[in-house]
Amino acid sequence: MTSRRDFLASTVLIATGLVLGPLAACSRQTPAPPSAPATPAPPPTAPQPALVAGSLITRAIPATGQQVPVIGAGTYRSYEVPLGSGEFETLKETIRVFFEGGGSVFDTSPNYSNAEDVLGALLAEGGWRERCFLATKLAADDRAALEAQWANSLRRLRTDRVELLQVHNLRAWEIALPYARQLKEQGLTKYIGITHHLESGHAETERIMRAERPDFIQIDYSVNAPQAADSLLPAAQALGVAVLINQPFDAGKLFAQVADKPLPEWAAGAGVTSWAQMFLKFAVSHPAVTAVIPATGKPDRQADNLKAGTGALLSQEQQSELVKMFA
Repeated sequence: MTSRRDFLASTVLIATGLVLGPLAACSRQTPAPPSAPATPAPPPTAPQPALVAGSLITRAIPATGQQVPVIGAGTYRSYEVPLGSGEFETLKETIRVFFEGGGSVFDTSPNYSNAEDVLGALLAEGGWRERCFLATKLAADDRAALEAQWANSLRRLRTDRVELLQVHNLRAWEIALPYARQLKEQGLTKYIGITHHLESGHAETERIMRAERPDFIQIDYSVNAPQAADSLLPAAQALGVAVLINQPFDAGKLFAQVADKPLPEWAAGAGVTSWAQMFLKFAVSHPAVTAVIPATGKPDRQADNLKAGTGALLSQEQQSELVKMFA
């Protein structure tokens, strides 16, 4: 078995080849005319161009039809690091791998310590903002606090709008959701949504979704917590609500369960070479899921995560087998 730890050492090289290979092939097939002046190579310190690999599966956001890649990124814990630290420098490479590998959806929250500051700095320094489908949240109990929090989020993220604004864990949603709608009407966010990270919140999430029809919901869904597939995911699909998935690794607990466990025999045929890919591919194989947002601060793990968004999806039989394995 190729474990996540053993496999990841080579994944960045593979991912880089996937990203840069098409560019190199294109240059060989269409050389510049002899009379054309040679283009000097950028200096070593210049940012590398953001290239879309073109291989990530995309899904449409029902409200508009906009396509987004099924593998996104979160910021909880992994992006809560001091600005200018060694961890921050590593995140510069991690976020480069993400965008040059074809990713776009990034989810954060003002509740994640300084994650908004870190993500905002990385997007600005790398020139990634226009490539980013940026999602953050509202998490306060009254209108005045929500307004102050929103202004602070824009400042921390170094932007004048976000693509998705969500009510965090349904907190004061009766106040926060109408406020989010007002911001949408003002053009400050394109989509609005609600979130929860526990199965205990599914029933309330579904009730609010049916009553309020947000553009997005964000919920937990994994091989060892598949309850969202019972009612919530089918309801979202029927109502035309986009779905982001959090907790695909159950806060990392799933990796402890597979430390000495081989991948299923059919994994190679599904293009899966690590358990991280398997867990992510399980989530995006549900037709109601728009994107999954695993958080990582390591470039090799980011490259590994992106591989889950390529190739064939898992069959219903394969998904069911995984659920039985981790029940």
